[in-house]
Amino acid sequence: MSTSAPADPAAGTQPPTGLRDRLRTGFGLLGPRHPRHTLTLAEANMLALPIGDDGVVVGVNAEGQPAVLGVNRPTPFDILLIGGLWTTQVLALRAAATGARVAVETGRPGHWAQVVRAVGGGQSGMTVHEVGRVPPLGASATGPVLVIRDCGMRPPRGRVTSAPWQSVLTLLPYLSPVAPRLARQARLVGVQRVSPDEAVEIGRVTGLPRAEYEGLPTLADGVTLWCTERDRQYVMTQPTDAEIGLVGTPRRMD
Repeated sequence: MSTSAPADPAAGTQPPTGLRDRLRTGFGLLGPRHPRHTLTLAEANMLALPIGDDGVVVGVNAEGQPAVLGVNRPTPFDILLIGGLWTTQVLALRAAATGARVAVETGRPGHWAQVVRAVGGGQSGMTVHEVGRVPPLGASATGPVLVIRDCGMRPPRGRVTSAPWQSVLTLLPYLSPVAPRLARQARLVGVQRVSPDEAVEIGRVTGLPRAEYEGLPTLADGVTLWCTERDRQYVMTQPTDAEIGLVGTPRRMD
């Protein structure tokens, strides 16, 4: 009875020479065969992606597209919002969700307690400070900060101002004597529903066309007209279910 040499257990695990060479050069294993995906130039022009600035989605514009507010910036950025606490708190929640620390300077800390509990306190979340008592916050590219000043109709000049990676949002519930100064300092001004007399004054201060400022008294809850020196955009802030659970449905009055 003849016997054959024992099989080399490693021999059966070696790929064929051609495949072994392809693996060595980095092409990887052979996958299923499919036709190449090609587009003509005309078809390529039909592709589009919604690309915008990085930041906080504050709502949707008149075309239903996301409106993004970039609050984490390497340059000082001041925002003035003549509007309600509800919108400000939604912005605070969304800014915190992007990784920014939020510092709230307010004379009504009880109105912010539930939001702070949701975000989490401490240096990595949201902190609440008495008016005029905001400490240095040490903002940086890896730790941007949004300071929210909820200090009533006549907010005093803040100890902490806008700086690189530290934006400041000042909330005015209504137009006040300090509004023109704050509007001149701000790079972005948001206006919600106001009285007809206030609308006329806001138009004068911000340079809004008559058709724009005359429509301000009719704005719906949750709608804000955001203005820069060169652009204006109406934005509807639509809360998520979680935001409704924390701050309720959109409202202009606090």
